[in-house]
Amino acid sequence: MKYALIGCGRISPNHIAAALANNLEILAICDIEPDCMEEKALKFELSNDIKRYTDYREMLEKEKPELVAIATESGKHATIALDCIEAGCNIIVEKPIALSIEDATNIIEAARKKGVKVCANHQNRFNKSIKKIRDAYEKKRFGKLFYATAHIRWNRNWEYYSRAKWRGTWEQDGGALMNQCIHNIDLLRWMMGDEVDEVFAYTDKLNHEYIDAEDLGIALIKFKNGAYGIVEGTTDIYPKNLEETLYIFGEKGTIKAGGQSVNQIEVWNFADELDDSREVIQNYSENPPNVYGFGHTPLYADVIDAIENDREPLVSGEDGKRALELVLAIYQSAATGKPVKLPLGNVRTLDFKGRFD
Repeated sequence: MKYALIGCGRISPNHIAAALANNLEILAICDIEPDCMEEKALKFELSNDIKRYTDYREMLEKEKPELVAIATESGKHATIALDCIEAGCNIIVEKPIALSIEDATNIIEAARKKGVKVCANHQNRFNKSIKKIRDAYEKKRFGKLFYATAHIRWNRNWEYYSRAKWRGTWEQDGGALMNQCIHNIDLLRWMMGDEVDEVFAYTDKLNHEYIDAEDLGIALIKFKNGAYGIVEGTTDIYPKNLEETLYIFGEKGTIKAGGQSVNQIEVWNFADELDDSREVIQNYSENPPNVYGFGHTPLYADVIDAIENDREPLVSGEDGKRALELVLAIYQSAATGKPVKLPLGNVRTLDFKGRFD
C-alpha cells in the first residue's frame, strides 16, 4: 500500500516506524522545514528514492498515495485532511482530529462521500493494558459502572514550547487538555459508554505565562448511563512527567492502569475471578521508552486491514470527534462557569481566545 507522511516533527518517528513495520511503500515525506525531513530520513535510513516535499498539495498530486498520515500542528489537521480526502486518500490524523466540531464533522462527511477511511490517532487504545480492560468492559465484568477517573500529571516547560511556536495557542493547539491529555480523555469516554450527558469544569493557567491556553484542567462528567467521570490534567508537575492513570470502578470490578501512558495494569480485581490478578498485572504491562507507547504500529495494522476489508477503523473519525467534543465541552464549561450539555454545537478552540489574558 502506497503511503506518505505529512509533518516530520516530534511524533513523526512513531509514524515512520509504524509504516516500516507494516511494510507500507513509503512514497514521500513532507514538511515545510527541509531539515526536519532530512533528520528523519537519516534516522530511519530512508532511501533517496523516497521523495521530499515542502508542499503537501504537490505531493498529493504527483505521488497519489493510498494512505496518508497527518502529523502537523493541530490547527492544520482539518484543511490537510480535507485536501487528502478530496485526492482520494485514506488518512490517519494525529490527535486532535480538528480544533472545531464543524471541521471534525466535515472530515467525517467528506470521507463518507468519497469512500475513504479516517482514523483518529488515539494509539493508546492499542496498549496491551487497555485492550485487556476493554475486553473486560465488553464482557460486562464490571457490572454496573459507578465512575472512572483519568489523571494526566505531566511536565511541559519553556524548552518544549519554544521549539514550536504553535504549541499552547488557541489558533493551532489549545492547552494541556487538548494536546497532552486528550488520549486519556478519549479512553475515559470510551470505557464509560461514550454517551455524555453533562460536563462541569475549571481550567486555569498557573505556571506557563508564555502560552495562551490552560496548563490545568479539572472536570466532572455525567454519563447518560448514570456513571460519572473525573478528569485531572496538567503540565505543571515538577520536575518531570509523573504519571498517566485510568481508574474504573464498578459494582463487580476495579482496575487501575498506570505508568507513563496507561501502559501498565496496576490493579485488577473482579468478582468473577476469571483470571489471576497477579498474572494479568505481569502479562498485560509494558514499559515504553516514552509517553507515546507502542500503539502506533498496531493502529497502522488495523487501518490497513480496514482499508483492505472495507470496514471502519477501530479508532474512527467519529471517535476522534467524540474526544474533541469532550475537551471542548470542558473548555466551554470553564469559560462560562456553568454545566454544559452534550452534544455540542459548533464550538471551537478559537472561541476561548483571550480567556487568560
